[in-house]
Amino acid sequence: MSPAAAVLEKAEAADLAAAREMDRYAIVKSHLYTSGEIDHTQPQPRDDAKGRLRLMGHDPRLPKMPEKPTLIDFFKLRFGPCVHMLQSARLAQKNGCSEKIVLACLLHDVGNNGFIRADHGYWGAQLVEPYVDEEVTFAIRYHQALRFFPDEKYGYVYPESYARMFGRDFDPGKHIHRAHEYAKKHKYYEAARLLTVNDLYAFDPNVHVELEEFTDVIGRNFRQPEEGLGFDDSPTAHMWRTINWPTRYL
Repeated sequence: MSPAAAVLEKAEAADLAAAREMDRYAIVKSHLYTSGEIDHTQPQPRDDAKGRLRLMGHDPRLPKMPEKPTLIDFFKLRFGPCVHMLQSARLAQKNGCSEKIVLACLLHDVGNNGFIRADHGYWGAQLVEPYVDEEVTFAIRYHQALRFFPDEKYGYVYPESYARMFGRDFDPGKHIHRAHEYAKKHKYYEAARLLTVNDLYAFDPNVHVELEEFTDVIGRNFRQPEEGLGFDDSPTAHMWRTINWPTRYL
């Protein structure tokens, strides 16, 4: 058997094993997965799960995480494509930003890359808050609001892409206006604003960045729990477990 054929046979065997493993389980999606497609205020037909178990751990369809997962493990095995975040972090380095801002740029979209798209800045900040400096958390949280407001001092303009996606008369809402006003008066305003600057200009399809470029930055500025993310009893450990095991029944 040729090496290529052996690799193909191994892959097919792995797929078959995963399929057989999944036959044991009934996957029940959370409401959030299907809200908008299904009216959850109405009774739903019962799933035919007779003889099958409810999944309460690893989903065989996903790459298995290490027993004590690190931030880098989540980047590689759970987060969606991170090209933009990597480009943003490198741009921040190129622009002479501090390591805290570089880390904030690296993490600023973990909310929509690994968890929930809506209000992703708030979700992302909450997710990493126990493990990073408060300046990093602030930058991630308030980029959610600041991205909608130009700031000539820092060279930040309203993104043309937002006008295309949301319409030229789009208003992000009173809560976003309040967050913007609060952030402008805060000691960490510059951190959040620098994140938006390095966020806006980090969309280059020809720039390739490796996560390993930021291993040292992560090591110095992200407090990796010894037990692994999701198993350290932090206030957000449950969120990391949900990303690890997204189809768990309870």
